[in-house]
Amino acid sequence: MVDPARHAGSPRTVLVVMCAGYFLVLLDVTIVNVALPAIGSGLGADVGGLQWVVDGYALALASLMLTSGTAGDLYGHRRVVLGGLAVFGAASLACGLAPGIPVLVAARVAQGVGAALLLPGTLAIISRAFPDDAARARAIGVWAGIGSLALPAGPLLGGALTEAFGWRAIFLLNVPIVLVALVWAAAIVRESREEQARRLDVPGVLLGSLLLLATTYAFIEGGREGAGSPRVLVAVLVAVLTVPALALAELRRGDDAMLPVSLLRRPAFDAANVTAGIMNLGTLGTLFVLMLFLQSVQHRSALLAGLAVVPLFAPLAVIAPFGGRVTSRIGARLPAAAGLLLATAGLALLVRAGAHSPYPVLLPAFLLWGTGMGLLTPAVVAAAIEAVPAERAGLASATNNTARQTGGAIGIAVAGAIAGQPVDGTRFVRGFHAVALGAAGLYAAAAVLALVLLPGMLFPGGER
Repeated sequence: MVDPARHAGSPRTVLVVMCAGYFLVLLDVTIVNVALPAIGSGLGADVGGLQWVVDGYALALASLMLTSGTAGDLYGHRRVVLGGLAVFGAASLACGLAPGIPVLVAARVAQGVGAALLLPGTLAIISRAFPDDAARARAIGVWAGIGSLALPAGPLLGGALTEAFGWRAIFLLNVPIVLVALVWAAAIVRESREEQARRLDVPGVLLGSLLLLATTYAFIEGGREGAGSPRVLVAVLVAVLTVPALALAELRRGDDAMLPVSLLRRPAFDAANVTAGIMNLGTLGTLFVLMLFLQSVQHRSALLAGLAVVPLFAPLAVIAPFGGRVTSRIGARLPAAAGLLLATAGLALLVRAGAHSPYPVLLPAFLLWGTGMGLLTPAVVAAAIEAVPAERAGLASATNNTARQTGGAIGIAVAGAIAGQPVDGTRFVRGFHAVALGAAGLYAAAAVLALVLLPGMLFPGGER
């Protein structure tokens, strides 16, 4: 390892800068949703185009997450983080100036590339800035808390900016913040890298990206053109053929694989990542349709739509630290199952929402859904880490994050295909209900999976 904890700035200053980058990465997961109707009307985009705007970011983030940490180990975390900040900032500017949907989608993909380079490196740099175990734990807690705040901040800030300045402002806001963070990070963070780092798994990255892209394309374009479209059928064929090719490539790479196959032979690890994928598949897919429902069907402004979903995201930010403490005491099994069942109930309640339903109809659904996510999120991360040897904890965390981003990308593609165009109000409401019920069903199934395979107590007060 080179310069393991040496920084030109104080550890606290390093923490502030890294948290700023992390906040922006997570902010762009949710801030765009509230601006989707404005983007659609401003650029003449249908639901399929809007799905690509959201999924372009998620696809790049999911595809590169596992290898960007390895890139930092090989080439230096400072170098990779600075590169990620530069790419993210330039792509944000391109998003804000995009003249049409193709350019906006391409810029969103570039944003996702920058985010994937940035995200693992921020945690690695923070860990090296705080060599003391207790101080490091507190710093990582701050880093995680800042990330939790990005989720409720996204709809609020996105709604306010869209209402006041238009949808382009949600992207242009990133530019000055990234510039400050880039200059500051370059001045205070010194380089560090691992002498025994794994090699980059280029075949795994390319095949994994192709699989995710083909799957997402099949769902989005299937919603536009129908499942029998030749292009959709080609995408399905590519996805099917890529699965064995990816599996073979990863087996050949052994321990240098993007995701070592030996980890996939651990049932608890598999269950934690499947549950994480289902979590984001249901949540981000339903959220995509929900924001269109609130604005295009219930005719709320962008700001009011952002305010409406605060009770959904606020419990996630508030309860997640409590959920983490509970998980540390009794294991992941009960918190994960309880969170999934609470979210199931909340999603099922969304079927009561109609075009003219007052807000109190939605509020209980949001509170249950958000509370469930607050319990579930730390539980699935902890379960993934606990299921592997200690030296694989970083890879386990990155895999869990990748599973969440992959699930979210597919969830948005599927949800948009089911719901259809919001201009067809009655059909869209039925599609919204179908998406919410489908997500609720997946969550209920995941609760059973969690009870059977995740580590921890089976009954309150029992033995772990």
